[in-house]
Amino acid sequence: MTHRTSRRQVVGLAGILLLAMAGLVAAAQGHPGTTNYLPRTTTPPSSFWEALVLEPALPESAWARLRSSFQWQTDIHRPRVQEWIERYRSSPENIIEIAERASPWLRWITRQLEARDLPGEIALLPFVESAFDPEARSSQGASGLWQFMPGTADALGLPRTRGYDGRLDVVASTHAALDYLEHQAEHWYKGDLELALAAYNAGAGTVNKARQAAASRGEPNDYWHLRLPGETMHYLPKLLAISAIIADPQRYDIALPEIADTPVFAKVELDEALNLDLAADLAGTTREALEELNPGLLNGTLSPSYSNVLLVPVESRETLVANLESQPPSESFTRGDTYVVQRGDNLSTIAARHGITLAMIRDYNGLEGDLIHEGQTLLIPRSSFARAQASTS
Repeated sequence: MTHRTSRRQVVGLAGILLLAMAGLVAAAQGHPGTTNYLPRTTTPPSSFWEALVLEPALPESAWARLRSSFQWQTDIHRPRVQEWIERYRSSPENIIEIAERASPWLRWITRQLEARDLPGEIALLPFVESAFDPEARSSQGASGLWQFMPGTADALGLPRTRGYDGRLDVVASTHAALDYLEHQAEHWYKGDLELALAAYNAGAGTVNKARQAAASRGEPNDYWHLRLPGETMHYLPKLLAISAIIADPQRYDIALPEIADTPVFAKVELDEALNLDLAADLAGTTREALEELNPGLLNGTLSPSYSNVLLVPVESRETLVANLESQPPSESFTRGDTYVVQRGDNLSTIAARHGITLAMIRDYNGLEGDLIHEGQTLLIPRSSFARAQASTS
């Protein structure tokens, strides 16, 4: 199976418009050989576009959009896939719970796959990896929606600091995961994404050895004929099983939650640090809403030193941008400075040095105690904000 297929072409709108135009012309002039002419007092339409009334199209659901991008459904009849379909359908409440957790991200991930012409089934890989929990952590050390290990995250340029973990950042980690899969497929497997997915799970070395062993036995060396570790043998069947259920939920008695094919979040690029409490106030939303969209921010503050993109509810973007732009730089109470902890520093002396309280520096950095270490980056609210906070308190 190749991983890239031609997209289905949508044809017919032009024909419909031409037929409608012909119908209008016939109605205005009368059909040849009949007496069904319009009365002379009838005013013909001033233009075709004024006469043609088009009903606005209803927004397509995110599920329908995802189904239209599936490319691997011919494999769902394999025994290993059918085994997992039965397992999944035996616990429909789990599927529904995970599907609801996917709602902020499903449409956006599907669009990233469309842009790369990749099979839509891959959008469901977080179902297998993390149950669509952006903050999922495994006992082996993997984290995030796509379950990256620290070494892989480092290799893919996903930073990890005390204030930020790129593996938990859904946008950054999704781009990294798709880059990784495409690279594996092209570098090792002549574009075969099924083998790349196996390598994503078990490592390219393990998959390549299994392929060599299959070739030495005179057997095919595609994914379905390899002898791989147990988890990897079931990795792609799990993915195809959940895709089969998503493709036809009624057949499997699964009532998926409604997810509209409309944007859920928007990006706001910042060039200075911004605390989520303040961002929520300026955006007209809640801190909880921002935390859900920005799980990579570990201490509740975004800093361009590790990431300059804040995700906000799509309806809040214009409000946040307008309020940020309205703040004069010298009087801004929404932003902070960074300070790198030096040897001998403690939290009390740093707070006093910057004219803020110990509690304020704790809150601004999401610290539960006073323990800091040399080289740690702290976010310091500017004095104008500190005065405003003290006055409010």
